[in-house]
Amino acid sequence: MENQKDHKKTEKDLSKKDDKKNIVENSNKEEKTIETRLKDTEDKLLRTLAELENQRRRFEKETKEAFEFGGFNFARETLALLDNLQRAKQSLKSDQSLQESKDLEKFLSNLEIIEKDLISIFEKNNIKKIDCMNKKFDPNSHQAMLEIENENIEEGNIVKEIQPGYMYGNRLLRPSFVAVSKKKAHKDNKKKD
Repeated sequence: MENQKDHKKTEKDLSKKDDKKNIVENSNKEEKTIETRLKDTEDKLLRTLAELENQRRRFEKETKEAFEFGGFNFARETLALLDNLQRAKQSLKSDQSLQESKDLEKFLSNLEIIEKDLISIFEKNNIKKIDCMNKKFDPNSHQAMLEIENENIEEGNIVKEIQPGYMYGNRLLRPSFVAVSKKKAHKDNKKKD
């Protein structure tokens, strides 16, 4: 019986040791879980802060662009006004019935004043005409409307501006409509084709 008591006592001691061991292991698991949770939370916090910083930068960029290019559509629409004014002036100059009128020159000079004022307003607002005459054709700022054969001018150069183009800062507001030079096709080449 004493053996049984000793055996039971040892079992109890072992059981207590196992319980202590389990408690220690569980507490280690909990500590690891807490450390893991802390690392996860820290990672989430850093990601959130980075996201907020990216949103702030995006917002600043959009705000800056809105200030710089907010009038882009308005400027594009206003170009039609300048075009119509120039067409009206050209039409008045070429009308034979108005050539004899005394007031034609006064009227044309008033139209020129309005045109100059409008161009001045464009320049103050960073809208500039594209200088394209006698320059190499650039598809980023020019639109070729026709080709003109000319042996004296290098192929691909602009020989005529049909409608002026404009830049709004560094953005293309409207391309220049142009005529581009090309070399004459030789008769020998035509016969072969």
